[in-house]
Amino acid sequence: MAAASLIKAPVGQNPARMGSGRSSGGGGVVRCSLQGAVVGGRAEWQSSCAVLSSKVAALGAASPHAAAPSFVNGHVAPLVPEQPAAAAEDGGAVLDLVPVSSVNGGGVAKNLPQPLRISDLSPAPMHGSQLRVAYQGVPGAYSEKAAGKAYPGCDAIPCDQFEVAFSAVELWIADRAVLPVENSLGGSIHRNYDLLLRHRLHIVGEVQLPVHHCLMALPGVRKECLTRVMSHPQALAQCEHTLTAMGLNVVREAFDDTAGAAEYVAANGLRDTAAIASSRAAELYGMEVLADGIQDDCGNVTRFVMLAREPIVPRTDRPFKTSIVFAHDKEGTSVLFKVLSAFAFRDITLTKIESRPHRHRPIRLVDDANVGTAKHFEYMFYVDFQASLAEPRAQNALAEVQEYTSFLRVLGSYPMDMTPMTAGSSSTVTSDDSSST
Repeated sequence: MAAASLIKAPVGQNPARMGSGRSSGGGGVVRCSLQGAVVGGRAEWQSSCAVLSSKVAALGAASPHAAAPSFVNGHVAPLVPEQPAAAAEDGGAVLDLVPVSSVNGGGVAKNLPQPLRISDLSPAPMHGSQLRVAYQGVPGAYSEKAAGKAYPGCDAIPCDQFEVAFSAVELWIADRAVLPVENSLGGSIHRNYDLLLRHRLHIVGEVQLPVHHCLMALPGVRKECLTRVMSHPQALAQCEHTLTAMGLNVVREAFDDTAGAAEYVAANGLRDTAAIASSRAAELYGMEVLADGIQDDCGNVTRFVMLAREPIVPRTDRPFKTSIVFAHDKEGTSVLFKVLSAFAFRDITLTKIESRPHRHRPIRLVDDANVGTAKHFEYMFYVDFQASLAEPRAQNALAEVQEYTSFLRVLGSYPMDMTPMTAGSSSTVTSDDSSST
């Protein structure tokens, strides 16, 4: 019988004498011996197992404190033992029920492999609710603040490089990425434009973050004792005039990121070195702010894009922006003029146009019988325009652009960041990508 596989006899004992059944309080180990029954063969042994199974069911019905028997595949599952089995008082052999596993209400053993669900691969939380957002830098970086503005309450994941943040989203380690693409003083961040083309992520939103730089050093260090200032190259350039006006005769040293510079100074106890970073970085790494708001231009703003594996559905009930990239293989400037005219004729405003050398075909040779062979760069053009892909005028414009170009790709159509541009702004950016995973 199938129930026999759930029962074993203790080693060294002969199950020859088995008597009346008995339970060790509260559904513990069930011990049974049947007096006067001599088991002489396999048939008798299987019959004893059947009697034992019926007694287990009877115990569950008779005792109000005993756990009700569970069933696995139609057979009785033994009760979980609370204490080791002891010898029966009548000296009979002890038969212990071997516990297989605890079972749930549906009758499925918990230790069996469960089917993989889509939620195990990528949870789809509500907007900003413990969303895993990758950013470049260490805690205290401006990118971390941008991630918090884009997705309040998110689980921010620091990455040491921009490409790592892209890969984290592609490999389902993160749900989103928030990365800078341009600064009002330093211009475009070309590395991320190249990565947008190399990876298959979609822009689902944007964040514009005012940059507020602080000069910080270890507690007790005075400005007169400083000989070196460390920060990101753009941060150093954005504070150049202010550092000179402060009369600081210091060496500027570039670092990977602003918050990383503050962490490095604090970790190494450099009392002759200051860092330029955010006030949050000073708080995190125990630094003392020597000067606040040292950026040369109070209108210093960095624009970040929010990236996801899937695009969002474009809408027309709010201002949208669309980003595209295209290339052409024809000579002359007439192609670029035609592309731009496709937007101008439909009254679509362009907010950005950026050219980057073609990665796989950087040089184009042009043969001319009169002047010889000329070499020209091949370019990819990145364009942002204020319109949603849900609008017919935007669809018609892209259809016309496709006629003039050899390559066209939509990077994303997403809501514009309409929050006021103030230095202390911490407004939440509203996005429509809560349902995308």
